[in-house]
Amino acid sequence: MTTAPTADGLLSVQLYTLRERLQEDLTGTLRALADLGFAQVEPFSFTSFGEGGADLGRALAETGLSAPTTHQHLVGLSEDELDAVFAAAAALGIGRVVEPMVGADRWGTADDVAAVAAELNAAAVVGARHGVAVGYHNHAHELESVIDGRPALEVLADSLDDAVGLEVDTYWVAVGGQDPVALLQRLGGRVVALHLKDGPVSTDTADQVALGQGRMPVADIVAAAPTALRVVELDDSRGDRLQAVADSAAFLREQGLA
Repeated sequence: MTTAPTADGLLSVQLYTLRERLQEDLTGTLRALADLGFAQVEPFSFTSFGEGGADLGRALAETGLSAPTTHQHLVGLSEDELDAVFAAAAALGIGRVVEPMVGADRWGTADDVAAVAAELNAAAVVGARHGVAVGYHNHAHELESVIDGRPALEVLADSLDDAVGLEVDTYWVAVGGQDPVALLQRLGGRVVALHLKDGPVSTDTADQVALGQGRMPVADIVAAAPTALRVVELDDSRGDRLQAVADSAAFLREQGLA
């Protein structure tokens, strides 16, 4: 029997939240997150941080952080390009590369969704050579598109190989008009990670706030996917985003969710 990770072991933060700080001081920003009690982070476009992500690797090593997941485009890449991405991920100890978005024009029909699934499955075959799995992260359009009565993201799940997991951005699920808790319950074990964010559930990313300060049912969301990685994120905010990350982590801990 596999023992489920502890809540602390499931806490991470999407580095896109602090993208400007990262450009100014990569190591210092990661150290600030470590000081907040984070042990894990989720990079974005990780190969852009030095050749093959080398600068990121050094900063992770210096701060004692790990990156179990990362965002990096996979769909549309050649096999050689995929090989390079997964080799770089493996070198940094990253276990899953998540496709951050496939455009809205590819989610209108069942055939469209099947074609996206086929590309993700093909990427997963390449990733397996390096011991790296694949994931898909949604925005609102995969939920706004409804095919035969089901959101396109759910249709996608039916066609994914076991090596491809879903990182469900629960805020964009709500913006897309779906109930994130009910969706997570239907998706079940396909969900390997959550993006946790809060706000008034609007398309204006500047409206986003720290967890517990908006309308999202964070505790119910976590309960619906209890073994999924819990990745704190703000796409933007009207306040200081590092403070919002700190407040989000504090909220999760106070609620027994991290």
